Amino acid sequence: MNPKNSDLTTIKIKRAFLFLFGLVFFLFPSNNWYSIVQATYQPPKIQPIELELPKVADYPVNFAGITAPSLTAKSVIVVDRDSAVVMFAKDERVQLLPASVVKLMTALVTLDYYDLESTLTVIGINNQGQDMRLKEGEVMTVKNLLYGVLVASANDAATLLAQNYPGGEKGFVKAMNEKAKELNLNDTYFVNPTGLDIDEEGNFIIGYSYSTALDLARLASLVIREPLLGEIVATPKIVVTDTTGQFEHVLYNINELLSWLPGMKGVKTGWTEEAGECLVGYVERDGRGIITVVLGSQDRFGETARLVDWAFSNHRWENITPTISPSK
Repeated sequence: MNPKNSDLTTIKIKRAFLFLFGLVFFLFPSNNWYSIVQATYQPPKIQPIELELPKVADYPVNFAGITAPSLTAKSVIVVDRDSAVVMFAKDERVQLLPASVVKLMTALVTLDYYDLESTLTVIGINNQGQDMRLKEGEVMTVKNLLYGVLVASANDAATLLAQNYPGGEKGFVKAMNEKAKELNLNDTYFVNPTGLDIDEEGNFIIGYSYSTALDLARLASLVIREPLLGEIVATPKIVVTDTTGQFEHVLYNINELLSWLPGMKGVKTGWTEEAGECLVGYVERDGRGIITVVLGSQDRFGETARLVDWAFSNHRWENITPTISPSK
């Protein structure tokens, strides 16, 4: 056979095969490997969901428009417990001597470090100012010392707790200031666990403790949320003993309002000649709670009572939680 004829025959066969393959692809597109997939567009399905927003605390509104009473206190603040709304303030950021109100921080640092049932032995009594009459050599639980600190404002109890802290009183005070920074109490500084501004010889302490009404309100809000501390500051009177039961200490709360102001739940008093009368208070009425602070007052109990009555008599609490309607 002629080679040229053979090549022509091969070409014809290939062309015939390609023609038949194309014919099959065209006539039977769904039965071959190269079928085109066709998709029908469908809009995305939207399914409504229930979205529950966080509940916003009720907001105190002065519906009466009556202003707060005139006070002698140098610095004042009234804060709603739940919303943290400031209901009234007067020079609340001015740094002043807080006196024994610093013992609120003493209590928090004590809770951070000590076991409540751990015991401390009284050595070297600090009888300066208020005390619970601790006796040399007696052994007290930390819990009972906390009652002394917050109920009787006992300087001997506060000093004993500080002396047994790592680094002694200096280490304890350092921890107080570190915790103040941690809690963003930026206008607060401590030099001792008692709030005293004079030493045992009657000399004014250099580098004194200071704070503001705003910072102390924040500090008090943390104290009342600690179950034990909240219970202690609301205690009008209690008798505590040493571990043997031999020595009794009758403690009376210096906060007179616990006995006659409706809803008063603590928190801490303070007084020195330099600081004047100081009181941080916490009051609950009809499910609402407010924190009050008066510093440098001439009548801490009377002025706090007037503030409390003004706050509850002239405010109502409204809820402003936003709502979202589901998409349709």
